[in-house]
Amino acid sequence: MQSVAAFTDTYLPTVNGVTYTIQTWRERWQRRGGRMDVIFPDDDTYDPEAGEYAVRSLPFPFYEGLRIGAPRIPKAVESADIVHAHTPFGLGLAGLRLARRRNLPLVATYHTPTAEYAEYLSSVGAIERGVERTAARYERWFFDRADAVIVPSEDAKRRLTDEVGVDADIAVLSNGIDTEQFAPVEGDAFRRRHGLGDGPIIGYTGRHGYEKHLDELVRAAADLDVTLVFGGDGPARDQLERLADTLGVDARFLGFLDREDLPAFYSMLDVFCFPSPVETQGLVALEANACGTPVVGVNEGALEDTVADGMTGYHYESGDLEGFRHGIRRALTEHDDLSENCLARRDEVSVEHSVDKLAALYDRVMAR
Repeated sequence: MQSVAAFTDTYLPTVNGVTYTIQTWRERWQRRGGRMDVIFPDDDTYDPEAGEYAVRSLPFPFYEGLRIGAPRIPKAVESADIVHAHTPFGLGLAGLRLARRRNLPLVATYHTPTAEYAEYLSSVGAIERGVERTAARYERWFFDRADAVIVPSEDAKRRLTDEVGVDADIAVLSNGIDTEQFAPVEGDAFRRRHGLGDGPIIGYTGRHGYEKHLDELVRAAADLDVTLVFGGDGPARDQLERLADTLGVDARFLGFLDREDLPAFYSMLDVFCFPSPVETQGLVALEANACGTPVVGVNEGALEDTVADGMTGYHYESGDLEGFRHGIRRALTEHDDLSENCLARRDEVSVEHSVDKLAALYDRVMAR
């Protein structure tokens, strides 16, 4: 098995899809007898394990919780066989430098459409568009220097080729989920602990970012006889709480949930709701499905593929609140059948399946 140096600008203790993917891939890679070191920004609160290397970093002033690592290369990872960059910025540049210096294959994963976050830098339309164009040019420059680029969905591949203009070897490879952890469990105890009652519950967990259009979920819930539950946190939370109060929605905001609590959270939901149009995959939708919970999500971005319409949930068009409500009502009515379909796909979306494909990709770029 190859020795891999994985460079990332987001890692523990931050909990998000990128962190989860890197952590899970690393654990599975080591199970197979390989080595996968992780180089990430230090935030002075996380104590690295063996094979994890924190480098000096600074907070990114426009996006809470994000830090930019100094593009340095720890000596311990210079013996790697392959470099895997999980970011085109900061530490991704260190990975590129290591690959060039030692003539190593460079694999890069496109986790996040950078241009979608231009609004965090400015609310002025012209400036946003300028940031988006600059981001696209930079992404094209970086990813065109990789021997292979991994994207988690067909939609992400279309973005890179059609909108960003990347001309590289692009492989669609799902991040995969840990089906050992995400499986149906008894959710009644979670309901009781949080005082959620016995009625139908819909919900979402993840970052509360403005770009995720979570206000659509609050507005859709206003005309439904349900309890709406949010897990997670983020800059849009205060606005969402005010909107729920204004509309009279029975909404509960639980804050960040321990990862050990997520299977119970998903299992106690009747429907997981996902209005975000900016996902490159939407791992939380797959986690919910693996726990037997159908998903109603926007028919845009990666959710076009992640949600199998009529099988594991339903789509609606972004901004169509009545369409959103209709999908939720259908999923509530058809819950048992949809749940069976979700559970039948568990092996297909497992991280083991993804790491099999990752190993084959590494072999291919090493052989060139």
